[in-house]
Amino acid sequence: MSKGTIIITGASAGLGAEMARRFAALGYDLGLGARRGERLAALREEITAAHPDRRVVLRVLDVTDGEAVSTAFTEIAAELGTVDRVIVNAGLGRGAAIGTGRPDVNRRTALTNFVGALAQTEAAMEIFRAQGHGHLVMISSMSALRGMRRAMTVYAATKAGVSALAEGLRSENVPGVDVSVIHPGYIRTEMNEHVAHRTRFMVDLDVGVRSMVTAIEKRRVKAYVPAWPWVPIGFLLERLPLSVVRRLT
Repeated sequence: MSKGTIIITGASAGLGAEMARRFAALGYDLGLGARRGERLAALREEITAAHPDRRVVLRVLDVTDGEAVSTAFTEIAAELGTVDRVIVNAGLGRGAAIGTGRPDVNRRTALTNFVGALAQTEAAMEIFRAQGHGHLVMISSMSALRGMRRAMTVYAATKAGVSALAEGLRSENVPGVDVSVIHPGYIRTEMNEHVAHRTRFMVDLDVGVRSMVTAIEKRRVKAYVPAWPWVPIGFLLERLPLSVVRRLT
């Protein structure tokens, strides 16, 4: 018997794929979306081999295409019967210092991380409002807490926007709908493996996603994960002068 149904975007690798594995092990049926269809197919084979009773529905999806996002979410809801949770996870970690000749990179990150998140949120909330219940989970970042410099500037700004979307929906207090925003610290994935060796407080994918899934299952309104050291770091980031934050990041 299924524990519920979850849509996860950006599920072909990294945080999304590992969350899919963990939620399947907990008993959830899944709707998985990502651009790389062959990776999604391999992940479905892996999950259903380990958990034969789980249903895993796939959609090849670019989250910057709002119409495609809406169609995919609607189709997944119809195929699974309902959607209990949507995890807005798809994102890019690329960036360049503003004004250094790479506006294309920053624009793509902004479109994927914020405009794409908005498209997913619209599609999820339409389903949740119609069925009268749901859990929206927004994957933000610790970098969302303050403005970041150089290659992180646009990325941090997009994640701050994601966090603001979540807070706005919590303020609206839509009946039957819970909203969570998760702020991961440095978790080792394909996206950041080129900097992992020189990044302080980096944790393995297993450790990081375990903390994320625990917070999501508890329907935490806001979570810094893993709690150590990111809860105290988050406390400091929100309060320290920018001159000090600049030296820490």
